[in-house]
Amino acid sequence: MSTPQTGRELFVRHAKKDGRSVTVLRAVDFGDSCVVEAEVFPAGSQDSVRPGPYTFADSAQATQFVTEAVESLMYLGCDVFAE
Repeated sequence: MSTPQTGRELFVRHAKKDGRSVTVLRAVDFGDSCVVEAEVFPAGSQDSVRPGPYTFADSAQATQFVTEAVESLMYLGCDVFAE
């Protein structure tokens, strides 16, 4: 039986618009890969959805993915915070 691998959290970004959470992006480095987990809060819903996770070969690729997502969110008028 294999043991689940524990990763090291690299960073978390939380996007809000008009005081309402839009998404939380969390990057976790597992050594041989890096995963970005997303929690999205659709407008008009009390429930969140979790698309992904998105797996990348390394932390640089995962960071680039999150950077582009954050830039898009900011363009759409969201405030993005590091947690």
